Amino acid sequence: MNTFALNPSTMSTDTKHISILALKNANIASIADARMVFLKANEILKASKQKKMFEVKIIGTNPETYLSDNLFMIKPDAITSQVKKTDLIIIPALNGDMMTATHNNRFYVDWIIRQYKRNAEIASLCTGAFMLAFSGLLRDKKCTTHWQYANEFRHFYPDVELIDEKIIVEHNGLYSSGGSNAYWNLLLFLVEKFVNRETAIQIAKYFVVNLDKVQQTPFIIFNGLKDHHDAEVLKAQEYIEQNYPRKITVDELATSLHLTRRSFERRFKKVTHCSVIEYLQKVRIEASKKELEAGRKPIDEILLEVGYSDPQAFREIFKRITGTTPIEYKNKYTKPQ
Repeated sequence: MNTFALNPSTMSTDTKHISILALKNANIASIADARMVFLKANEILKASKQKKMFEVKIIGTNPETYLSDNLFMIKPDAITSQVKKTDLIIIPALNGDMMTATHNNRFYVDWIIRQYKRNAEIASLCTGAFMLAFSGLLRDKKCTTHWQYANEFRHFYPDVELIDEKIIVEHNGLYSSGGSNAYWNLLLFLVEKFVNRETAIQIAKYFVVNLDKVQQTPFIIFNGLKDHHDAEVLKAQEYIEQNYPRKITVDELATSLHLTRRSFERRFKKVTHCSVIEYLQKVRIEASKKELEAGRKPIDEILLEVGYSDPQAFREIFKRITGTTPIEYKNKYTKPQ
C-alpha cells in the first residue's frame, strides 16, 4: 500500500493509455473530471515542449450510455471489445444502490479482469470500489471508499480489507479513493506517478485542489453496522448508544446478555467489524464531535459529558479516530452562532 510521493526520475516516458469506463449508474462528474485531469496534464506538457503522456478514451459496452435518469448521454470513444490493451482503467463513482449499480455493469467484469492480467492498473473513484470489489480483484487486498458506504462495503465484501480512514489506498496496482471529491487526490496522485510532481502541482493549482490530503477521518460520521442478524449484539449496540456517558464494561454487557466474555467479543467483532471498546469509543467521539460543532460548550465539559474523565486520554482517542485534535476540529467545524 502506498500513498507517498514518487521519484520523478523513475517515471516512464512512454504514452499511457487511459480507459475511463462509461458505467451505467455512474456519477458523470467523476468521468468528466478524470478526463479533464489527464488532458490537462497533456496540455501542460505540450506548453513546456514535452511529449504528451496520456491517450485518454472513454470506454463503454454499448455505443451509447445514459446517465442520471437519461438526463445525460455519453458516446464512448470505443467499446470494450475494441480495446485489446490499456495501461490504466478508471472506474468512476457510482450512484444509487450499490448492488444494483454493480449488477447493471456486470458485462465489464471479464474485460477488467483480462486487462489487469495484462498488467493494466485500475483506479476506482469513491464508490467505484464496489465495482472493483465485484470483479473479485480486490479479494484479500486493501482499498478505501466513501466513508458513508463503509458498513455496506464491509457487509458485502468481507474478504476485502477496507481502510476507510484513508483518502488514497494502493495495493498491487489497484488504486481506490475515499469520499466524493477525494477522487481528485487519486487522479493527481496518478499524474504524479506517471509524469512528475511538478505537473501534479500545476494541475492542483488549476483546479484548486489540496494536493496532499491523505485522510478522510475528520469527515466520517460513525454509524455502527446494524444490518446483521445477531440479536444479542444488536442489543449491546443499542445499549452502548443509549448509555455511552456512563461507565460500561465488556463483562457487564456479556453478563447482561448471558454470554461468556470471549463469545460475546467474538460475535461483536464478527458482525460490527469493531471490538466492543472500539465501538464505545467511536460512539463517544461521535457525540463529542456534535457538541464541538455546536460550539456552545468548552472541551473539558464535553469530554466529561461523553464519558471521559481523563482529558489526555480523550484527546488521544479523539485524534486517533478523527485524525485531528478536539480544538482543531472545533475551530474548523463550529457552526456560526
